[in-house]
Amino acid sequence: MGSVLLVIHLLACIFLVAVILLQRSSGGALDGLGGGSGASSFLNARGTGNLLTRTTAILAVILFVTSISLSLYYKGQHRASGSILENVPVAENQPATPSAPEAPVAGK
Repeated sequence: MGSVLLVIHLLACIFLVAVILLQRSSGGALDGLGGGSGASSFLNARGTGNLLTRTTAILAVILFVTSISLSLYYKGQHRASGSILENVPVAENQPATPSAPEAPVAGK
């Protein structure tokens, strides 16, 4: 289940980026770079712009739903483990308590 959601999420991400890059720039910031004439003649019709806007909205909803679903799915999978601080092993290499120094022997 998680793998299917992850694949759908990744595909929605890729398609959303592609659809956003296909849309016509209305701000004019990228029009002066020389590549705007071919793209603006391709996306000149209103119907194409409306189609891309609807597609962007649908893909954004799919991305949002898969993000929430993935977070809930993986949260449910790892709920039983508890806190990561509870799973830290106790260090057993603690220094031993120092013993009392031995008294010097007088005969040596």
